[in-house]
Amino acid sequence: MAALWDGRRVPVTLLGGYLGSGKTTLLNELLATADRRYAVLVNDVGAVNVDAALVASRDGDTIELTDGCICCSLVDGFALAFERIRERPEPPDHVLVEMSGVADPARVVPWTGTAGFRLDGVLVAFDVDQGLEMERARWSGDTLRRQVAAADLLVLTKRDLADADAECAARERLAALAPGTPVLAADRGRLPAGWLGAAPGAGGRKGPPAAGEPDGGHHVVGIEVPDAAEREDLERWLDALPAHVVRVKGLVSTRTGPVLVEAVGHRRRVRDVARELAQFELAESEKVGTLVVIATAQLDPKALARGLKRGSG
Repeated sequence: MAALWDGRRVPVTLLGGYLGSGKTTLLNELLATADRRYAVLVNDVGAVNVDAALVASRDGDTIELTDGCICCSLVDGFALAFERIRERPEPPDHVLVEMSGVADPARVVPWTGTAGFRLDGVLVAFDVDQGLEMERARWSGDTLRRQVAAADLLVLTKRDLADADAECAARERLAALAPGTPVLAADRGRLPAGWLGAAPGAGGRKGPPAAGEPDGGHHVVGIEVPDAAEREDLERWLDALPAHVVRVKGLVSTRTGPVLVEAVGHRRRVRDVARELAQFELAESEKVGTLVVIATAQLDPKALARGLKRGSG
């Protein structure tokens, strides 16, 4: 029996980092300047994680990108996602895995050693603006420190939102948490040329693949948004969220058009995305969705939904 892809093993880079640390921005910048054929695995293709301008077509949980790359959802797990890549007659040049914001990269590493693949390195994004605050917080510190400890390469993100002193403090803390791990600075998601493959790698890591990603004590719920909500109501709802809510993201419809609702730490915004969605040619029903809310304590979906309905009523 012939060896898979004539015995070639495709390098895999894991892209980790805490919720809202800028992983998707890094991924999109890389794809926009792609010089090779990537297979990209993300947590949920349906959440429009890939910039619309890079998408050629979409079919279920797979997106074909304009440069021939593919993007598959991890919603059914790593085993199925990697198997879909193995089914392709020609291997990609590289596999990029954008992990969940609460995932421990060390638990995912073993998947990169399955048939046809090898680990190239673990890249972890660190938010200069809020990373130190999150590392000190009881609800996120352990998760963030595990991610940093697993990194072969650390990337400073959100530098445009912080000053030089904050970046210096971030570098000092990362040096203490992960001595000897290289640190690169991203410029609005852009990294220096040649960074991919620059990580020292982690070929000595062993252990069976984990059954799934840990939630790190985080709780996730989906909140249905009333049709044609008011943008101002969404903004007020974000401002009124309890402190244990650490992340909100969702694409919803308002009376003035579709918006992307996002919150991470103290950063919260509602952004118009009508022009971006037009490139996808989505059905109207696909533009109305739910808000995914992640918290470090149990959430009451009904109470959260009531808050939205009060605002829209």
